[in-house]
Amino acid sequence: MNDYLDPINAVGMPEKIDSAIAVDLLITIKEAIRNYSVALTEAASPEVRTTIRNQMEAALDFQTEITELMVNKKWFHPYDVAEQQMLDLKAAQTAVDIAGLQLFPENNNRKGLFPTPPE
Repeated sequence: MNDYLDPINAVGMPEKIDSAIAVDLLITIKEAIRNYSVALTEAASPEVRTTIRNQMEAALDFQTEITELMVNKKWFHPYDVAEQQMLDLKAAQTAVDIAGLQLFPENNNRKGLFPTPPE
């Protein structure tokens, strides 16, 4: 992968991006659930506790949906540690590969790579 602008290097990228967004969403919703649980222990009024509990239950339902989506798409393997480890290693290698890309190639002439109208 010497040229990040070459369209061939984008093969499979949409699925990688979708899985990365899903992982980020899962991490974010878990953090929200954790924050709701802390807020629930500090709430003084019953009305506020009820509101926080309802929000936390909605967040738990959303977390379940995200997890099920990731399992169905084979982006997450919560019951198979070996499979999840292989997936994590592959993701780490992809991150290393992306970090190693030459972002500003010396030759940035893309003439001929994409269809262009005649001059």
